[in-house]
Amino acid sequence: MRRVIWTRQAVEDVEAIKAYVARDSERYAVLLAERLVAAIERVGLFPESGRVVPEVNDATLREVVYGNYRIVYRVLPEAVEVVTVYHGARLLRL
Repeated sequence: MRRVIWTRQAVEDVEAIKAYVARDSERYAVLLAERLVAAIERVGLFPESGRVVPEVNDATLREVVYGNYRIVYRVLPEAVEVVTVYHGARLLRL
């Protein structure tokens, strides 16, 4: 199993999503944040299970889709680095 490393940007993204959702439901915001984290933790076991990010077409940059959110990560030799988490309706900015 590879270690999962969260970049500062990815952590801030999840916190921003959580804060936005919490305006309507604190309970659902916490649940959504937990599920986003759980979705990416699984790629530690199968790093290449996510699809290649189509906008970039780089085999080391992959993503997992959870609901409306795209979780972008980079496959490194010893780890998986979570780069960003964002709503799928938004444009990807790396």
